[in-house]
Amino acid sequence: MLGRDGFGIRSFRILSGIFLIVWLVLPLLPLAIWSFAHGWFYPSLLPNQWSLKAWEYALSDTAGVIDSLWLTIGISLAATFLSILVGVPAGRALGMYKFPGKGLVELLILAPVIVPGIAVVLGIHSIFLYIGLNNTVTGVILVHLVPTLPYMILVMSGIFANFEPAYEAQARSLGASAFKTFWYVTLPAIMPGIVVGGLFAFLVSWSQYILTLLIGGGRVVTLPLLLFNFATSGRNDITGAIGMIYILPGAIILLLTARHLSGRSGAVGGFGQI
Repeated sequence: MLGRDGFGIRSFRILSGIFLIVWLVLPLLPLAIWSFAHGWFYPSLLPNQWSLKAWEYALSDTAGVIDSLWLTIGISLAATFLSILVGVPAGRALGMYKFPGKGLVELLILAPVIVPGIAVVLGIHSIFLYIGLNNTVTGVILVHLVPTLPYMILVMSGIFANFEPAYEAQARSLGASAFKTFWYVTLPAIMPGIVVGGLFAFLVSWSQYILTLLIGGGRVVTLPLLLFNFATSGRNDITGAIGMIYILPGAIILLLTARHLSGRSGAVGGFGQI
């Protein structure tokens, strides 16, 4: 009976995984088909003609897709790196310490997620205009911190809430410097949280359209902007090709970091292996 129940649970998990994969991949199938279509009209289930012209154009120098791809990757990586630099100490403070006004601070951190992004960016736009950051890549990177920082800080505060500072104290008592204590004790414990928070930060930055458009002023052309331009122009074939390129980096990063998404961390009790 136990073996049968175990088999049933395993089968349920496998079926759930298959259903989830189908649910996520199915909406992408029309996009992939469009990228190879040369005319696809209702009620045909498949395109009447197939062509690689959309891919040839998307990968050509004239389209600007490759330049926008590298620019988007650079902006997302920079925003993720800055989110980690700010999010780790901020998450430690929120997760490990109690202080007056902590609830208000947590509410303010969540505010950019709760308040519509366009309302937030309109205020930032006037400030960036005054200090000369509008229409610049630097301005776009900084404004991407608005939606990415809350995810990073909240993930790290959850990690540090289960962190045991006694291990740091023990390392310091044995003569380890502050840097070595962080590198060999703290960092391995919080690394899964950094990976998960960084993944969220990268994907949130990667998908930004409104913030990039308003702060970049149309001069900082990232892949979401380019994708939207072709989507509104009615070029479904080119939109499909760019769309497939657009989802590729996120899918690769998700596959590379999937083992960290279980939420396990040394901060919760994995110090016995350090």
